[in-house]
Amino acid sequence: MQKGSLVCVGTGMTLGAHISPIARSHIEQADIVFVLVSDGVTEQWLNQMNTDVRSLQPYYLEGKSRMETYQQMVSAMLAQVKLNKKVVGAFYGHPGVFAWVPHNAIKQAQQLGFHAHMEPGISAEDCLFSDLAIDPGQYGCQHYETSQFMFYKRTIDTAAYLILWQVGVAGDRSLAKFSTGAEYKQLLVDLLAESYPKEHQVILYEAITLPLQKPRIEILSLAKLPIANMDFKTTLVIPPCKKMQLNSELLYRLEAITALEQAQHAAK
Repeated sequence: MQKGSLVCVGTGMTLGAHISPIARSHIEQADIVFVLVSDGVTEQWLNQMNTDVRSLQPYYLEGKSRMETYQQMVSAMLAQVKLNKKVVGAFYGHPGVFAWVPHNAIKQAQQLGFHAHMEPGISAEDCLFSDLAIDPGQYGCQHYETSQFMFYKRTIDTAAYLILWQVGVAGDRSLAKFSTGAEYKQLLVDLLAESYPKEHQVILYEAITLPLQKPRIEILSLAKLPIANMDFKTTLVIPPCKKMQLNSELLYRLEAITALEQAQHAAK
């Protein structure tokens, strides 16, 4: 009898365009495929790859803690692994990016002695860099989940990009809401205004999930953020508002090292 296993794969963001050959192979060869994707069309598409595809979406309910939902999803997958099934969890985007369920399902399966691992996928971050023509190596990027960013003290580098994920549920401490109101977003703006001018131009971004769609790229001032339409998939991108400052002391020390190397080379 085969021993149960778990593989969590990413289906990417856009239907049919982003899935890797190895992710498709795992889905096709699985005994059971649990799916959590962005829309019903993608779920129907995955149904064509395997005869036993089970949606994790029904575990979500308005007013129900997402942590309870996530734990139930993990339990559902592990129950089948324990029955020695070859289980695949197919998650939209990258299964390891802003994804509690895959990480914890894999960890628990491994602790129980089952083989479990993750296969990457194209994430919303990858799409964001392409759609907004951002090179993260040019100025640097800071990434935070929005509510976590609000709840904990962070040091912001305003010479780099600041990217806040799940801004549509900013400030939700219950983990039970699908969106939060303008007063929550205003608290976020007040926090950001400590580092950025309120007239600073920011971007609301949403990646496409279907090929004929266009990404949402809405430019607005930071001050207008509370009245903008946002949901769970909306990302806030804040471009730099100041130039990078040279670290003159460190550069001087590097020059001294270079000069010493050159002198030693010349002496040989």
